[in-house]
Amino acid sequence: METVILFAPLVGALISGFAHKIIGEKAAITTATALLFLSALLSWIVFLGFDGEMKQIPIMRWVESGSLSTDWAIRLDRLTTVMLIVVTTVSSLVHLYSFGYMDKDPQWKEGESYKPRFFAYLSLFTFAMLMLVTADNLLQMFFGWEGVGLASYLLIGFYYRKPSANAAAIKAFIVNRVGDFGFGLGIFGLFFMVDSINLTDIFAAGHHLADVKMSFLYMEITAAELLAFLLFVGAMGKSAQLFLHTWLPDAMEGPTPVSALIHAATMVTAGVFLVCRMSPLFEYAPGTLAFVTVIGATTAFVAATIGLVQNDIKRVIAYSTMSQLGYMFAAAGVGVYQVAMFHLFTHAFFKAMLFLGAGSVINAMHHEQDMRSYGNLRKKIPITFWAMMIGTLAITGVGIPASLMKLGDTPIGFAGFLSKDAIIESTFAAGSGVGQFAFILLVLAAAMTAFYSWRLIFMTFYGEEKGDKHAHQHAHESPWTMTVPLIVLAVGSTLAGMIWYGDFFGHNVTEFFGAAIYTNHETNHVLHDAHSVPVWVGWSPFIAMLIGLFLAWLFYIRRPGIAPALAEMFQPAYQFLLNKWYFDEVYDVIFVGFAKWLGRFLWKKGDGAVIDGTINGVAMGIVPYFTRLSARMQSGYLYHYALIMVLGVVGLVTWMSISGGGH
Repeated sequence: METVILFAPLVGALISGFAHKIIGEKAAITTATALLFLSALLSWIVFLGFDGEMKQIPIMRWVESGSLSTDWAIRLDRLTTVMLIVVTTVSSLVHLYSFGYMDKDPQWKEGESYKPRFFAYLSLFTFAMLMLVTADNLLQMFFGWEGVGLASYLLIGFYYRKPSANAAAIKAFIVNRVGDFGFGLGIFGLFFMVDSINLTDIFAAGHHLADVKMSFLYMEITAAELLAFLLFVGAMGKSAQLFLHTWLPDAMEGPTPVSALIHAATMVTAGVFLVCRMSPLFEYAPGTLAFVTVIGATTAFVAATIGLVQNDIKRVIAYSTMSQLGYMFAAAGVGVYQVAMFHLFTHAFFKAMLFLGAGSVINAMHHEQDMRSYGNLRKKIPITFWAMMIGTLAITGVGIPASLMKLGDTPIGFAGFLSKDAIIESTFAAGSGVGQFAFILLVLAAAMTAFYSWRLIFMTFYGEEKGDKHAHQHAHESPWTMTVPLIVLAVGSTLAGMIWYGDFFGHNVTEFFGAAIYTNHETNHVLHDAHSVPVWVGWSPFIAMLIGLFLAWLFYIRRPGIAPALAEMFQPAYQFLLNKWYFDEVYDVIFVGFAKWLGRFLWKKGDGAVIDGTINGVAMGIVPYFTRLSARMQSGYLYHYALIMVLGVVGLVTWMSISGGGH
């Protein structure tokens, strides 16, 4: 069953990509979609029926070289089963959604076979992601890691006629190479230290690596610290954490289903999965965990500030994704990997739904993405409206604080309420300086998340109609292939947190995860202490949510003139946020500008002046001279050649006699 889950998307990709000319386009993409739904169904069966015992399911012998021996095998444990349902559920719904969304795609000419190619890329991405999460060794994981990078490049640049789409695809590819370089170094380092890249061997060596000192950049640190840090650099790139995040907003150039699949629920969570998977190593690297916490909390805060002022509906949700990923890393950084996975799990439902809902709005408004051209759409696209309302209730953390009411051991609320509050409480319970730092930034980010999320709802579905009147007059609800995935994801956004709260954060967490996540009981008590934080800590994200909601209502419903007036009054700050803290501009000067200068220098000075001017000049003078000289020696007379042969023999005999070679 697990093998079918893994290879069904690959078969779908091959059929859609290569067999559509034989069986027809519709049959090809329908088959690819059906195979994804089969994979999703089997994933849920495996998840619900998993008994907690880790299994290694061999597929074939793979790479053997010296002491390196890696089989291609499926590592089936609780982490794997959670990721299987996240990846396959979202991917299958995105496949179905794409039937309606791509049907009237204005980017393509009639007669082009672009649909099978699009579905082939979606299925290929899903296969690569499944290979990543089922990996039993780091080489297999890296293969899937690079596979999703390739597929994301193809999907982001799917509109290859658009220069901006090509630029975004290249940007995503290059920025991820920076992170992947760190990941690769981490794999090499682990093989050097452990003589194996199989996960079981690495996990068993965690305590040993914590005792081994290494010299790195004139610093003496433990091997566990260094190797965990290098692995996290890879996670930073893939999960768009601060400094390696600039590719994520630009990736919205791809079709909206791509945004939902790659940048909301699957690829960007690969970094979080990596840190949780490698918990037996990270638990012995407290310095790296502190760095993870700081980067995660800062990313959540910075992304939330940028999301406050964005006007492109997809970019708002993109920065929301970046912010929520920061929450997950903050949780992993304080050692509650189970809670990080909890938010990863719930986030998949409401964030995929928000992206697909945004696509439904864009489809209704004839592919207009600027929220300033929307307004009063709730009656024209009611299913989309209610779905996005549920997604907003989930992401902003609407629910009843646990101190007021409980249903058994389970607080009542939407999915994001339970998982996000669990993260905030855990950072406070960590009791460390970085934990308190994260707690403050995450609460502030919660208030800003509520503001920009409700701002999106109010600008899109309330107020007066703005922009193109023709687009508003012809706005209509999306076809069932687009609305059914919204409804399914809305159900998950509502119930997933409450149903699995006990397993991810409550009384059953130890039995649920088993040995899939390692907790160093000598130092890590955060998961237990998070349930006994002061009452005001549990209330803080709820109050922050109310503040964000109230300000959004005040600025965009009650008194719409306040927002532009504040933007004008604080123009420098507004421009700073609107231009995304100027990360792109700084990188353009430091890296892109330098690379262009170096290229021009090597071209003009190296190739032009040195090679063409000096070397070629010398060659044009010296080589012809010796050519003419050697040509004069070719007289054509036999006695000249005989004389040269005799002189050569005499010279050879003389040299051998002088050097003693004749004895």
